[in-house]
Amino acid sequence: MLTLSPKQNVADKAPLGEFLACNPFPEPLTQGFFYREKMRAIHRITPDKPFQDILEVGGGQSGLTALLFPQAQVTNLDLNSEYAQAPCNQQKRVRFVCGDATDLPFENQSFDAIMMFDLLEHVPDDKKAVSEALRVLRPGGFLLISTPNENWRFPYYQFMKSICPSDAEMMAEWGHVRRGYTLEELKALINLPCQRYATFINPITVINHDIAFSRLSHRQRKVFSTLLSPLTWLSYYLHQPQAMGTETASLWQKG
Repeated sequence: MLTLSPKQNVADKAPLGEFLACNPFPEPLTQGFFYREKMRAIHRITPDKPFQDILEVGGGQSGLTALLFPQAQVTNLDLNSEYAQAPCNQQKRVRFVCGDATDLPFENQSFDAIMMFDLLEHVPDDKKAVSEALRVLRPGGFLLISTPNENWRFPYYQFMKSICPSDAEMMAEWGHVRRGYTLEELKALINLPCQRYATFINPITVINHDIAFSRLSHRQRKVFSTLLSPLTWLSYYLHQPQAMGTETASLWQKG
């Protein structure tokens, strides 16, 4: 088992504007706009309270938790050892650990908060991954999750099929072992009270998402994403946290 470093000062989450400005996806205001939607949903569900010890499971090379808590000491665990060299994992306040979500190398009740963003749909034994997360989470601690939901499919609309890979091709390319989860399925899997949730990538903004992963050339994708920007931005601003979306960010608290 790994032991944690001495207690550090607690850290609050970043203001929304500062967090969104750090969108790590290329071309964040056009092809990477869907990642902005994800970041906003995650920010919406994150408690407005400081955390001391934070674990991100499957954080890879995005560094999302470190962006969300810019002053925090973050442990980022991922199965791919190559991600240790990613810039986000080279920060002094980030400790990268190569490990398995279903066998976390940490002692019981080690963390105040655990982040599992876009992870569970990739893990064959999702029950074990959740069990391990709850084992290392302290009583009263929070588990934050994002995952596709029952509305996810690729492409979302039939008229996009001529320029997009098939649903099955994308599932394989992204390494999904399951499509996603309804909120009820997550409740059954986690067996904790859901404190709040927020959907993202709605039926309008999903068009831009699917263009971003289409077979079009990079230039064509950029042009179409730019042309769609007024509609994408309007739908983004009008989207309510519990309106229909293709993915869900959710917050759970351990008793």
